[in-house]
Amino acid sequence: MKVTLIPVTPFQQNCSLLVCDQTQRAAVVDPGGDLDRIEAALAREGAQLEKILLTHGHLDHCGGATALASKFGVPIEGPHEDERFWLDQLASQSRDFGFPPAQAFEPTRWLTDGDTVSFGAQTLDVFHCPGHTPGHIVFVDRTHRVALVGDVLFKGSIGRTDFPRGNHQDLLDAIRTKLWPLGDDIVFVPGHGPTSTFGAERRSNPYVSDAALARGHA
Repeated sequence: MKVTLIPVTPFQQNCSLLVCDQTQRAAVVDPGGDLDRIEAALAREGAQLEKILLTHGHLDHCGGATALASKFGVPIEGPHEDERFWLDQLASQSRDFGFPPAQAFEPTRWLTDGDTVSFGAQTLDVFHCPGHTPGHIVFVDRTHRVALVGDVLFKGSIGRTDFPRGNHQDLLDAIRTKLWPLGDDIVFVPGHGPTSTFGAERRSNPYVSDAALARGHA
């Protein structure tokens, strides 16, 4: 599987193009906007878009999802149904941040912990990781050791939890109990900024390193 990062929107959100090497079928994760960039990446790869995957309902991650799905005739899978709270506010989100108008929508398929999604010959596991938002999910390719974590985790940081229905402890618990057990070698693509590995963050992340979490539970 090939992963291409496509920074989109003024927030430079890491939209990800996932291409199955065996079939040249693709999934796009978190198309927040700038669809011309996403379509250009698809064309460069010679890939056929099969579905759209969403980690959560913030505008910079899903603002372009319905337009892209409509143009290519593909389904939208994710996030978790608890994210309806944010998807219902897309029109006001777009006004508040000066983005192109976006309308509320319901995905083709809500996802929950333990689900899988597939495209081409690839299968990704789904983990519900609330905290940044209530219905945030993470996609993990255990075979290729790659995770698409949205705004749960960043290189040297974690997601904000000061938005409505955010919860700092929920976020810490999700990272500790759902992501860390997957293995230190997992490379993760965050919603913003550079990639890292779970192992590197367990060693040095000031919020969720093993040492920081141990202090928090002392």
